[in-house]
Amino acid sequence: MTTAGIPSVYRWEIRKLIAQKRTYLGLGIAVLMPLIFVVALSLHAGQPNDVAFGRYVRDSGLAIPLVMLIFGSIWLFPLVTALVAGDIFAAEDHNGTLKTILTRSVDRGQIFAAKALATATYTTLALALMGTVAVVAGGIASGFNPLTTLSGTRVSVGEGLLLVVASLGVYLIPLLAVASIGLLLSTITRNSAAAVVGTLMVALILQLITILPGLESLRPYLLPSQFDAWQGLLRDPIDWSPIIRAAWVCAAYGLPCLGGAYLVFLRRDVTGG
Repeated sequence: MTTAGIPSVYRWEIRKLIAQKRTYLGLGIAVLMPLIFVVALSLHAGQPNDVAFGRYVRDSGLAIPLVMLIFGSIWLFPLVTALVAGDIFAAEDHNGTLKTILTRSVDRGQIFAAKALATATYTTLALALMGTVAVVAGGIASGFNPLTTLSGTRVSVGEGLLLVVASLGVYLIPLLAVASIGLLLSTITRNSAAAVVGTLMVALILQLITILPGLESLRPYLLPSQFDAWQGLLRDPIDWSPIIRAAWVCAAYGLPCLGGAYLVFLRRDVTGG
């Protein structure tokens, strides 16, 4: 595989994503959810006191994106990620275009790398859009005020904003693992709907396992638990242990899925379409 061809194929995949409706559906969900949350917060009294940072959403707009990270881990961001990850390979089967792509002096390794990178780009953009909209809308509704951390200390607006950005970065780690599951199901099923629903079901089943009694010892090593790793950044001093654990646990989930998707894609028979 020649690395010189990957940037060109990557740009090609990005252009295809830009032309697809499901891309905008996922990005639209990522934008609308924090807006809906802020509007609901403005129309009704009270706040979600039962979640981390919920009690601070009326004190600082910087708490809004952090609350959205908690709510979004159950189904929102797995769904947004699955919309593209589950479709990006399966769509080629549905449209019968893979054989045509392979006639353009592009090998399968380049195609796979470009599609995986395009999926990661979309996932990163969706998360960044959610964070940006949540910060802006939250700031307008609750003010750009200092943020109270999980340790009870208050940090300046600038430091709080940096912590929000860093939290989004840590949150992206398990989200990319979900994307890898979607890529694997996309290559195996060759069906966009099945891959999208399958990815979401895997995420929900793993979420269910985390609340089953008797499995407490497994909980820190399950993928859904890694969506809370960013909270280590909001402690004083910073607790790096959940972040480090999230990195290797997500790698243990994501890399085998990515490798499996690659092997399935390499062996795919395209003579029929």
